[in-house]
Amino acid sequence: MSSKQGGKAKPLKKPKSDKKDYDEIDIANIQKKKEEEKALKELKAKASQKGSFGGSGLKKSGKK
Repeated sequence: MSSKQGGKAKPLKKPKSDKKDYDEIDIANIQKKKEEEKALKELKAKASQKGSFGGSGLKKSGKK
C-alpha cells in the first residue's frame, strides 16, 4: 500500500450515453408531456395573480 494514496478513491466517470433513437410514438408522448407542463405553468401563473381564496384566511369565532 502506497502512503501517497489517502482518503476516498474518486469514482470513475461513466461514459456519456449516446442520443436515444425515438420512434414516432415516443416523440408524440414527449411533445404531449411538454405541452401539459406548459399549460400547468400558465395555470400556476394565472392562479398566483389572483391571490388567496377568501382573503381572510382562518376565521376565529368570538367565543372563548
